[in-house]
Amino acid sequence: MAGANNPKSMARLEARISPETKALLQKAADLEGRTLTDFVVAAVRAEACRVIEQHQTLKLSIEDSKAFVDALLNPAEPNDALKVAAQRYKQIISV
Repeated sequence: MAGANNPKSMARLEARISPETKALLQKAADLEGRTLTDFVVAAVRAEACRVIEQHQTLKLSIEDSKAFVDALLNPAEPNDALKVAAQRYKQIISV
C-alpha cells in the first residue's frame, strides 16, 4: 500500500468513548506494545473484514444446498413466460 503513511493519503476518524473504554483499549495496546491508534485501527479493520466476509458469503442449509444442486442437475422445463422472454431477448440482441 504505497503512500499509506503520506499525510495527504490519510483520513481522520474520531470517536467519543468513555474513560473506562479508553483505559481498556490503552491497556490492551500497551500489552501488545502498540500505540492506541495502531491497536484500534487494526482491531476495527479486522472486524470490518470479518463483517464484510460474513455478509458476502452465501450460507445454505443442507436442505437448501440439496435443492440448489437438484435445480442445477435437473432443471425444470421453461414455462410460456420464460419462452416469450427468451424470444424477446433474442430479438433485442440481434438488432
